[in-house]
Amino acid sequence: MSTSPLHLPDAEAQCRALAEQIRPHLTPDTALVGIYSGGAWIAERLTQLLPLPEEAGLIDISFYRDDFAEKGLHPQVRPTHIPFEVEGRKLILVDDVLYTGRTTRAALNELFDYGRPAAVELAVLADRGGRELPMAPTYCVWHLELPRQTCLTLKRDDAGRLSWSVEDHA
Repeated sequence: MSTSPLHLPDAEAQCRALAEQIRPHLTPDTALVGIYSGGAWIAERLTQLLPLPEEAGLIDISFYRDDFAEKGLHPQVRPTHIPFEVEGRKLILVDDVLYTGRTTRAALNELFDYGRPAAVELAVLADRGGRELPMAPTYCVWHLELPRQTCLTLKRDDAGRLSWSVEDHA
């Protein structure tokens, strides 16, 4: 990998591009479910950009993580809110970054506690590689490879504007 700094794209423009990828595949029963926190922010933005019949569902996967016993409860656990019937629906699970696939697996486990969807697709702004589980996004606007010690984080400012940050934990 180059030693030059990583160019961070405009996350707001990425949300618009993600909405355009999803738009042709919407059906009358499509619903979004965002994973806290970055995925929830993106799902909320997508509901502003797409003609969806309902607000997005929001899930916190803290209790479903496979490292829960090691890490314990995250200090910012938020309630899961799914304002629609999951059974038989086409769902688009929304997250900011797809990395190992473990967050996606935990989110699927929680979704199935609410019913059996007809289909689940995955939409992410960034796919950074490094998969440990067989997960792949259906919709994605940014593919990149980062070293394990590099953390890619979506942030939201007080005005609600989304942006990326990168930190090296080496």
